[in-house]
Amino acid sequence: MNTNNGITEVVMITGASAGIGRATARAFARRGAKIGLLARGGDRLEATRAEVEEAGGRGLILACDVADDKAVENAAQKLEDEFGPIDIWINNAMVSVFSPIAEMTAEDYRRVTEVTYLGYVWGMLAALRRMRPRDRGTIINVGSALAYRGIPLQSAYCAANHAIHGFTDSLRTELIHDKKQIRICEVEMPAVNTTQFEWVKSRMPNKPQPVPPIYQPEVAADAIVFAATSNRREVYVGFPTVQAIVGNKVAPRLLDHYLGRNCYQSQQTAEADDPDRPNNLFNPPRGDYGAHGAFDKRARKFSLQLWLDKHRDFIAGAVLIPA
Repeated sequence: MNTNNGITEVVMITGASAGIGRATARAFARRGAKIGLLARGGDRLEATRAEVEEAGGRGLILACDVADDKAVENAAQKLEDEFGPIDIWINNAMVSVFSPIAEMTAEDYRRVTEVTYLGYVWGMLAALRRMRPRDRGTIINVGSALAYRGIPLQSAYCAANHAIHGFTDSLRTELIHDKKQIRICEVEMPAVNTTQFEWVKSRMPNKPQPVPPIYQPEVAADAIVFAATSNRREVYVGFPTVQAIVGNKVAPRLLDHYLGRNCYQSQQTAEADDPDRPNNLFNPPRGDYGAHGAFDKRARKFSLQLWLDKHRDFIAGAVLIPA
């Protein structure tokens, strides 16, 4: 079913084979979109395309590593050759390493930076090469509260998120200067029940987990579709995201001590991890893991904060209308 006033959107989603990206692909498919599915994992991309087409969209598999700028550029061209001009580009692909800084390696930092930060840059540049001449299009950068607030054990990922935020601000101001009608929006996520916690590289004794409270990927996907189809500069998802960003502005020193005391334990389950298990830092794991991680029983399917944010104009109007 096409729910976009009869207009078929052409959408690129990086990291489309699992987690938030996969849920987002399904959400756009329900709008009848034509979707470029960009990720490394062939098995998962095939499964994602099947879900997209079952939901009413069309999917094009674009298997590549976002750390490769030429591969991203080629994928963008293949999508336009197949489906037409890209309307919406969603940067979402990421990797991380759970490790104290003292145990991190140069290789760890380089790889996380190349995927999680530079992968977004290559995506934005590929999108802009096509959107600028047409003077239209939307770029969505999927981030998290960690774009504003660093936490222990994820220094590389936090740094990449900070870098994405800075780059996005710079790009937005240049688009304003050039009077370009290209929208760019960041969507800052809370902890989400994705498959990354099953394959992320970790040096911690116990299995990694998202810091509770945890939300389902469909909540994130709902926010991304909203961001792509509204005129918001930035969208926060979940009260924990708001609390972290605002709290860091109000009382950063207090937050330093709170995270130092609590955030090691909150990022690990009580179950011991296997130090020799495969991870996805350089190579995608085999098989299809779907969109959801292992925390379905603890994950929330709804965000009141997001609902209020999406309807804030209506709510403000209702409050201001005299009885």
